[in-house]
This record gives sequence, structure tokens and C-alpha cells, in this order.
Amino acid sequence: MASDFTDKTPSRLELLSEAVRRADERATAGQLALEVIHEIRNPLEALANLLYLANLEANDCEPVRRYLALAEEQIITVNRIANQTLSYAKVHLSPSPTDLAGVAEAALRIQQQAISARKVNLVKDLPEKLEAKVYTSEILQVISNMVGNAIDAVQEGGTVCLRLRKSQGKVRILIVDNGHGIPKEHLSEIFEPFFTTKADRGTGLGLALSKSIVERHQGKIRVRSSAHPGKSGTAFRISLPA
Repeated sequence: MASDFTDKTPSRLELLSEAVRRADERATAGQLALEVIHEIRNPLEALANLLYLANLEANDCEPVRRYLALAEEQIITVNRIANQTLSYAKVHLSPSPTDLAGVAEAALRIQQQAISARKVNLVKDLPEKLEAKVYTSEILQVISNMVGNAIDAVQEGGTVCLRLRKSQGKVRILIVDNGHGIPKEHLSEIFEPFFTTKADRGTGLGLALSKSIVERHQGKIRVRSSAHPGKSGTAFRISLPA
């Protein structure tokens, strides 16, 4: 009986990894919420101005109708943003068919502040209707984490590419940067828990958790990198069943 109990007891590393995964999910949700607030600010300001103008012209039906039609467009925009955000943040008991372009766009919104601060040249190729059956919030977390790593790797004005492709029954998510690259001797270690090259800025669990999430989806994550001066950069490829 004692051995059975030991076998079923999570290890300290497993407990810590799960705690960090949940903390990362909350952090991702918080970052996304901030970006959504920023995104809906403009339509809300436009809506307030249109209602103000409609009130000024209250005695003239024609401009009021025009202002109200424009106001309705702004409400539709806010509603679309809210619905998309809810679908990304929603926790599903089972994976569901998801448009990965929308998830990728949400991940970019999470990282928008860092993209702007680094003056990153963002190249994206996100064709619509590339679906995979996934836990949406988890794949959002993975893409956001990978894009964040790419941003950290590049110099100011560097390039980060995010692309979606479908091939041989799989959807592939490509995250490529022209940053400093990963030394060859570290490539076999980057997915190990607690391994980090970011000194005191990283926990060393981001890539390990991302790999775990991808494998939970019966997917694979691969990396190619060069640290040669003038030819440096890193490419991650995530493959998920379509």
C-alpha cells in the first residue's frame, strides 16, 4: 500500500510546475485584459463623441440618424472584441475547434507593449480558417510565451515573424526571430525545467511548460537556432493535429 501511495503522489517538481502554469495563465489573462481595455478605448471615445453630437442636433432628425448609425458601428466593434476575448480566456473541459489566427492575434495584443518598446519589426502571416482542436487558453499561453521570448532575444529594431501554415494534416505555428540565437551546447537543455539564460529575469519554466502543453495536444515543438554573428536567430515550430 505504501508503494501505491508513493506512486500516485505528485513530485515536488510536478506541484511547482502546476502552480507556475496556473500563475502564468492568470498573468496571461491579466495582460490580455489590459490590451483589450486599450483596444476598446478608441471605439468608446468615438461612441461618446457621436452621442454628444447627436444630442446637439436633437432637433434635426437627419444628422441624428447618421450619428446613431455610426454609433451602432462602434458598439458592434466593442462587442466583437469582447466576444473574442471571452472565447480566448474561456476554460474548456475538452478541446474545441479553434481558429488559430484569432488566438495568434490575441497573443500579439498581449505582447504589444513589449513590441512597441523594442521597436520590433513584426512580420505576421496568419491566414484565417486554419483550425485545430485545442484548449484555447493554453495555446494562447504558449504562443504569447514564445513571442515574448523572441522579443527578448532581438535587439531594438529587430524582426520577429509569426506565421501559420497547414501541411500534411497538421497546423504549424512558426515563431522566428533574428536575435542573438541559442548556443549549440544549450539547445538540448532549453526545454528542461529551470533552465534559463535570462539570469534573474526568468523562472526557467516557460519553455518546459509550453512543451508540456503542446504534447498534451498530441503536438510537437521543434527548434533551430544559430548564434553565429551576422547569421544569428532562432526558429520554433509548433505542430498540432488539424
